[in-house]
Amino acid sequence: MILNKVECSPMKYLIFALSIFFFPQVYAASEVNIYTSRHYDSDAALYKEFTDLTGIKVNIISGKGPALLERIKSEGTNSRADIFFTVDAGNLWKVQKEGLFQPIKSKSVLATVPENLRGPNNEWTAIAKRARVVFYNPQRVSQKEIINLAYEDLADSAWKNRVVIRSSSNMYNQSLVASLISNIGLERTEKWAKGLVENFARKPQGNDRSQIMAVANGEADLAVANSYYFGVMLSGSAGEQQQEAAKKVRVLFPNQKNRGVHINISGAGILKHSPNSENGNRFLEFLLSPKVQKYMVDRSYEYPILEEVLPSPEIVGLGLGFKEDDISVKEFGELNPEAIRLMDRSGWK
Repeated sequence: MILNKVECSPMKYLIFALSIFFFPQVYAASEVNIYTSRHYDSDAALYKEFTDLTGIKVNIISGKGPALLERIKSEGTNSRADIFFTVDAGNLWKVQKEGLFQPIKSKSVLATVPENLRGPNNEWTAIAKRARVVFYNPQRVSQKEIINLAYEDLADSAWKNRVVIRSSSNMYNQSLVASLISNIGLERTEKWAKGLVENFARKPQGNDRSQIMAVANGEADLAVANSYYFGVMLSGSAGEQQQEAAKKVRVLFPNQKNRGVHINISGAGILKHSPNSENGNRFLEFLLSPKVQKYMVDRSYEYPILEEVLPSPEIVGLGLGFKEDDISVKEFGELNPEAIRLMDRSGWK
């Protein structure tokens, strides 16, 4: 904003200067500040597209979720953070538990995203979905064994020394256990977890792709991992070795005879002290538009929120139309402390 000296008296200059000092956000360049723990290179193009479309500059602070949360807390009311963008509802819940979100105001976002995929008081929302599925080696597992498999069946003695899964410190597993607590109760879930530990083919180690590799290599017969990792591997973007491993395994969506497969999310929320909350709401609307949904899921191998958008070809190949557990994802956060204690009691390291 430029003021003409001829038109402005000294008093007007003083008022203008004071207004900038006390209300800098009014005169700041149009921007949105995103704190993100997502690590997709393709997200950079999204931010540029948003700027090209709206004129709103996107500033990115990237890091691990816990470190970003501590930074937001330490910045307090002076924080410039507008949006927290992350994976897993449990991570969004941690921010909400600190009272650091504000309700999303966009009617478009609230009309687009189902209630079970939004946080309490609409303080955060899903942007994309992922399923926690079972991978199996068809050379070692018969159709008779695998048909109609449920998560609960992984504790059956028939799978002794045949199952691999990540450690209990992994948020994806904590959210899965939280969903089981909600669905079948604490006592049954603890019994299940102890049985699952008895069936481990090895001590938990590595990431989700490591579990899929173990099945492909014959170290185990079943693995529990997120669906999008299979897409990454099958696409070849993780290298030829992982691509060939993905070709050796098959995917099963558990609990299709009852509640459906466990669904988690990538999501975002607008922070309490956001100086650009209107721009933050516009950014969420942008992420949930058909074009952007398609762009994201073709590169992240997640499932879109919009029903009219198809996932990537690699994920479409797993099959569509499977039944999803419609439990509210906010429960993964609310039950997270109980899930961690239960996993510890069960001996899940």
